[in-house]
Amino acid sequence: MFLKKITLFNFRNFKNLELNFEKNTTFIVGKNSLGKTNILEAVYFLINGVGFREEKEEELIKIEENQSQVLGSFLVDNDFLTYEIKIKLVNGKILKKFYIENTEKNHFQYKKDLIKTVLFSPDQLNIIIGSPQDRRDYFNKIIGLFDYQYKKSLNNYEKALRKRNKLLEAKISIDKLKEELRFWDDYLIKQGSYLSLKRQEYIDFLNSHQKVDVKFFSIKYLKNEISKKSLEDSFEESLRYRKTLVGPQKDDFEILINEKNVHKFASRSEQRLAIFWLKINEIKYIEENLKTKPIVLLDDIFSELDDTNQKLIFPIIKNYQTIATAINKIEENDYQIIYL
Repeated sequence: MFLKKITLFNFRNFKNLELNFEKNTTFIVGKNSLGKTNILEAVYFLINGVGFREEKEEELIKIEENQSQVLGSFLVDNDFLTYEIKIKLVNGKILKKFYIENTEKNHFQYKKDLIKTVLFSPDQLNIIIGSPQDRRDYFNKIIGLFDYQYKKSLNNYEKALRKRNKLLEAKISIDKLKEELRFWDDYLIKQGSYLSLKRQEYIDFLNSHQKVDVKFFSIKYLKNEISKKSLEDSFEESLRYRKTLVGPQKDDFEILINEKNVHKFASRSEQRLAIFWLKINEIKYIEENLKTKPIVLLDDIFSELDDTNQKLIFPIIKNYQTIATAINKIEENDYQIIYL
């Protein structure tokens, strides 16, 4: 399956736009603020049903409009299939509808047989230099892509954690508090144990694919275990701070390059290469688990990479349908180029 055509109506800064893509690599070239990233986000949105930026979802709709539409034509076994998402702003809320061949589907049915995407953008450097929450969010998204139970357990865990924290904030006796916490403790342990198990499995996968060119990467899972003992041991401190202090919501991940901590001691170039390592393995994980090749989306990363790292990327992206943005024309040959 590959994306042949995308059509946008009132999406971000585009009133109407239709683009045709090649099966291999397409570069979208133009100055800043013309909407190159918006095109990548439209492709991501068409396939995943959500955007990749953190703004409110209504900002996907063009200013002064109240509805938007993204339509894509995919080539599958010599036949074309049309996928479409319509979004509408009604009383301050977004209503979203999904269609395959003009037949309405729920989100799960819509995504079930669609190709996957791997996004690589400069903003993702936060996975390396940002907070532990940035790293947890990244791994939650990747693991949840393949494991519906993981997404469900994560949602259950976060809801239960809020309820437990509310109890810790309540002005009730210690005996009553401990009695009411008993149920939520057991529930959190069950949901949290599944999260920890699946995070460990993905870390093991990354550590089985360590090499990029002459560099070796590895990752440590800094697990914050949740158990009856850890909850009991932290009870007094949790009561003092009025929140739960142990569990997967406190996990972190430490990436190493040739045994050097990337977050603290690596150069900017090495940090970018660490993101590249994560993304290469994201692609491999999709191929190994789903037996299909994803669409690779590269958002202006060539201005962020030195010549050496750029040369690492080109041989890899040639193996996939890749849509990339760039400010200047790319010197490599054999690529489709769309100018904005």
